[in-house]
Order: sequence, then C-alpha cells, then structure tokens
Amino acid sequence: MESATAAAPAELESFNPATGERLGAVPVIAPEAVQSVVDDVAELQPFWAQLPTLDRAAYMRRAAQAIVDEVEELARLLSREQGKPISESYSMELLPTIDGLHWIADNGPDLLADEDVPMRQIFVRQKSAWLSYEPLGVVGVIAPWNYPWSIPFGEVAMALMCGNGVVLKPAPLTPLIGQRIQSVFERAGVPEGLVRCVHGGGAVGQALVESSVAKVFFTGSVETGRSVAASCAEQVKGCVLELGGKDPQIVLADAQLPNAVSGCLWAGFANAGQTCSGIERVYVAREVAAEFIDDVVAGAKALRVGDPLDPETEIGPMVSEAQFDLVRELVDDAVASGAELLCGGPLDVSSMPGRFFAPAVLTGVTPEMRIMREEIFGPVVPIVTVDSEEEAIQLANDSRFGLGASVWTCDRDKGARISRRLEAGMVWLNDHMFSHGLMQCAWGGVKESGVGRAHSKFGFYECVNVKQVTWDPARARNFWWHPYDSSMPKALDAAATLLYGRDTQKLGALRRGAIPLARLAARMLRR
Repeated sequence: MESATAAAPAELESFNPATGERLGAVPVIAPEAVQSVVDDVAELQPFWAQLPTLDRAAYMRRAAQAIVDEVEELARLLSREQGKPISESYSMELLPTIDGLHWIADNGPDLLADEDVPMRQIFVRQKSAWLSYEPLGVVGVIAPWNYPWSIPFGEVAMALMCGNGVVLKPAPLTPLIGQRIQSVFERAGVPEGLVRCVHGGGAVGQALVESSVAKVFFTGSVETGRSVAASCAEQVKGCVLELGGKDPQIVLADAQLPNAVSGCLWAGFANAGQTCSGIERVYVAREVAAEFIDDVVAGAKALRVGDPLDPETEIGPMVSEAQFDLVRELVDDAVASGAELLCGGPLDVSSMPGRFFAPAVLTGVTPEMRIMREEIFGPVVPIVTVDSEEEAIQLANDSRFGLGASVWTCDRDKGARISRRLEAGMVWLNDHMFSHGLMQCAWGGVKESGVGRAHSKFGFYECVNVKQVTWDPARARNFWWHPYDSSMPKALDAAATLLYGRDTQKLGALRRGAIPLARLAARMLRR
C-alpha cells in the first residue's frame, strides 16, 4: 500500500520562448508507470476496433469540428508555447490537421476494406483470396517540438482510424499543445482513455518504446532514432522513424527566378528554420546565381523578426537557448572556415528576452564545412554556385540525409528526370516541403532521414497488420499434397513449359507430359 505521505508527481513546466512567461504545467509520469498506461489503453482498444470504419470516420470528422471550434485558442497556444508566428500556427499546424482528418474520414473506410487478391493461375483457380487490414493494438507516438501539433496529430488520427489505441509522448518543450491533442479527441467523443498522453524526458520516451506498444512512430534526432530502432528490433516490432534532414534546393538556369527566391525564403526560414524538411542547402546555376543571391539576401533582410503573436511577424524566436547556441556555433564555424555571412545572425528584440536569430544567408561554403554536413535547424541558408546540372545532383546527394529535395525549372520533363536521380523520400518541383500538409501525400525519407512512411495509404498500412486470407471450397485436393510418386515431377516439368515456355517448346511438352498430367489431375479428384 502506498504511503499517505508519498510525494506528488513532479510537474513539467512550459514557458514562452519569446517572453520567458510560464504558460502552465503538466504532471510527469515515472518511467516505470508507462506500461500501466499502455495496459489501460489496451483494455479499451478491442471495443474501438470492433466499430465499423464508417463509425470511426464519423469520430474523425467530429475531431475536425472540435479543432474548428477552438482554432483561435489553439493557434495562440502554439505560437506562445513553440514560438512560431501566428500565421504559421494556422497554415502549417492547424488547418492541415483539419483537412487531414476529413481526408482520413473520407478515404479510410475504402483503404481499410478487405481487398480482393486475384488468383488467376490455373492451378489455384478454385481458390479465392483477400487482404484484411487489422489493427495492431496500441501504438506509441513520440512527438517533436518543432511541429508539436501537426506531426503527432496526423499519426494519432491515422492510428485511431485503423482501430488502434494510442499513447502519445509530447516533447518536453511543448507539453501543453500535446495534451490538447488528447483533449480534442475526447471532445469528439472518442472513448476516454483510448488516447493517453505521458509526459517526461527521454526516460519516459524510452519506457514507451520498451513497453508492449505494437509499434512506435518517432520524430526526432538520428541518434535517438537509432536507439528507438534498436529497442524495437529487440522486441521484434516495427517503428516509423522521421529523423533529420539536410534538404537541397536545386535552382536551374531556366527557373522562374522570383518563384525560386520566394520558395527559398519560405522553406528556408519558416518556423525560424526549425523544420526537418526545410531548405538547408542551395545549389544554383552560375548563369542566374548573382541575381538569385542578391534577391534572397534582400528578401531575408526584409523578413520581420519579433513577437510571434503579432500577425506581421514572419520569424519568431528559437525554441530554446540550446537551439540558438547550436545555430550560432554552426554559422561561426562556417565563417571561421572561409564562408561569407551576407546577412542575419543573433538579434535582440525590444522588450523580449527570448533568443532570436535573424535570417542568415551564407556564400563561399564548401562541402566539408560542418554547416553543409550537419542539420542546422535554424534560419540559415548556405548558397553554392554550380556549373552544371550534374554537379548540382552530385552535391545534393552528398549527404547522409535524404528527407526531401526540390528542383526549380520550367521544364517539367527535366525536373522529373532529375527527381529520379535525387536520393530523397520526397522531391518537389518548383515548391518545397508543402506536402506534409496534405494527408494524401506520403511523408518520409531515405538514408539517415528515416524508415517507413507517414500519411497517405502507406501511413495506413503502417498502422495495421496486413493479413492474407484465402478460401478453398474443398472440392478437390491440391496437386502438391502427399503422396508423391514418379509422375509428379514429370507432370510439373511439362506444366512449367506449357504455362511459361516458348511456343515452339509446348507441343513437345504436351506429348511427354500428357500421361503424368492426367495422373496428377486424377489424384486431385480423390478424397
């Protein structure tokens, strides 16, 4: 029995990165208590799994309405807790999840319905087969702080649509918005306790990975992702990992330059550059490089840095002092190694003690510099001038990461051809990273950028057991059953040629195989 004087659970406090204001706190769970939460969710999950998919879809639409009903409050909370400009709280977090819930509801029932598998081979014509998509049980979701709403919300919603329960661990820097994900589904009428949040640091995340959850969705660093993958492998269960990125932008000589400049400014500096798939390297054709660089620098200088709640702010604070220090360290290292900082850097914002970094543009960078090898995760765009399309492709692929990439050209065929050579999970032609906001588009990377896919039909498949089921009317025996005799290999030899051989071989196969094939057919009709 617990002592009456046992200490109350510790709290995890949340602070506004721009002002330092305390926003609230959530209770922290002990790592050893995580399994009990998973067990509680597992008790409810079978009931939820028995609901028809159309009923589960109705809950997804109700969740969308629940977000609509409090969208202004949620947007303000996102901007206050994470630091992104209020416009981005709407455009990059909330509206995509509302739309995504409707896509899940509209398409989930069809994607999860039993799927016929044609059985056209002559020797199995009597059979029928289908794929059944069944819930895994309880899914664990470990969320990042940079998109603390849209990234985990899509994974939670898709897991629920597939009939699973979910245990969500929000990032320690953004616990309040993570907790609101649970409350939105509860407001939508999803059984209370089917979605549960567990708060804490890395030990809590590790406990969730090591628990009996059937699968883990993790978004975060490569190093932690390796640990998650290793733990899941030890338990022989799956994981989906969305890890770091070092996305290249390739700007060809025939690109619509104003469009490429605007795309660079947005994809490089949105969310203060704290985006896995943000532009972190630019390779621009020499013919247009000078104009492109001048315009990017002018655009970067014009971006307004300040209070994320101000509708005119375009760059908010770095989420933490540690993240600010890392970005400054990488920029300083590049400059010390010979790069030129054309604009940007640490910036004091009046009346706000937060850590702000004005959009920075670097030239003169080289492939061996840390800033070209490591993930920056800040508002910094290094630009390299290239002499050919081939050089751009080689440099773009010269990375341990492979999340996204973009090609900017007026020639669609050329863009498509280059896209096939880029080592990335996603390639955008004349745009960058926007498709995370579209649930129908697959999301994920290659190399050290991750394993598996979120969103799209492939995201559904990550949340289910794909079960193969077959039916045989039992009117005949299978020819490959016992007993074997000398006629069987002769019959199969002839059958291989008759079914798949050259036309010139088939008459001979029929002559030598007619009797063995007849004996095989007769044996199939025996009971």
